[in-house]
Amino acid sequence: MYADLWLYKSAPLEAINHALEEALDDFLVPTSTLGKAAKTPVKKLGILGTGIDLGDPPRRRPLPESAALRLDVLATRLAEQHKGRVLLMLDEIQTLGDVPDGVSMIATLRAVLHNRRAQVCAVFTGSSQEALARLMNTAGAPMYQFAQIIDFPFLGDEYLRLLAEHFARVHAGKKLALDELRAGFERIGFKPSLMRDVVKAMSAEGITDVRLGLENHMNSDHQVTIWMALLNSVDAFDQGVLIAIAQRQPPLSQATLQLLAAIPGSKPTISKVRSSIEKLKRMGILSKSAAGTTIDDPLFAEFLLRRAAS
Repeated sequence: MYADLWLYKSAPLEAINHALEEALDDFLVPTSTLGKAAKTPVKKLGILGTGIDLGDPPRRRPLPESAALRLDVLATRLAEQHKGRVLLMLDEIQTLGDVPDGVSMIATLRAVLHNRRAQVCAVFTGSSQEALARLMNTAGAPMYQFAQIIDFPFLGDEYLRLLAEHFARVHAGKKLALDELRAGFERIGFKPSLMRDVVKAMSAEGITDVRLGLENHMNSDHQVTIWMALLNSVDAFDQGVLIAIAQRQPPLSQATLQLLAAIPGSKPTISKVRSSIEKLKRMGILSKSAAGTTIDDPLFAEFLLRRAAS
């Protein structure tokens, strides 16, 4: 059973419950006419011209209103209908850490998975390695050491070949160079869906130059509007921190503090920079990797550098 918590990030537990209810309905509500007829309860029998009314069949108690209790009951009932273990695939699980009562929700999820471990198991995925690590490795937190973190490798040439082959089928006589696709894929941070969207836009325009396709994407009104909205959602000091990181300056260095001092009324300190970095991480704009603190979207970093230079 798959649930994307990002689609309902204000109430991620409800998103899980909704997916469980959908899966349970697939078992309980037949799709065929014959299946529906077989599931329809018989309430009256006719025997030699005499009708016999039957009472309603026994029913299970209704599902609890509480989202936490509902999760437990739904997971159990789905496992019973499936007659085997249920695998929950929860995407963007780090969303649980961003809502006001996230700690309580995480505790609920862990309790259900622990208590029903013979019936239910789970795979958590997310787009932020740092947020996932914080969720699983923070001492004293509900999910502390509850799951093993595995870093999946980036997609390679096999994915890019599929994009190139599809492009060639649509545009006879035109081909995308694999080395250009590879360079473009690395430039955007190995994001498969974005690479697909860029190639789709290139197909619509009939161009084969991947570098030009990426430039068109970056300069499109739609994308610039998104980046400007993201930039305007933070104050001038946070914008300065983003520019310093985009310039690959150590965020807590004297050079960064001097850069931030040019912002009117900023009065930068190391503590203030740290607070800004944590805020930007929570917003998903920054991430931390082996290379240090970086802007999560490499193209957004390029956009900031160009804007700072203009």
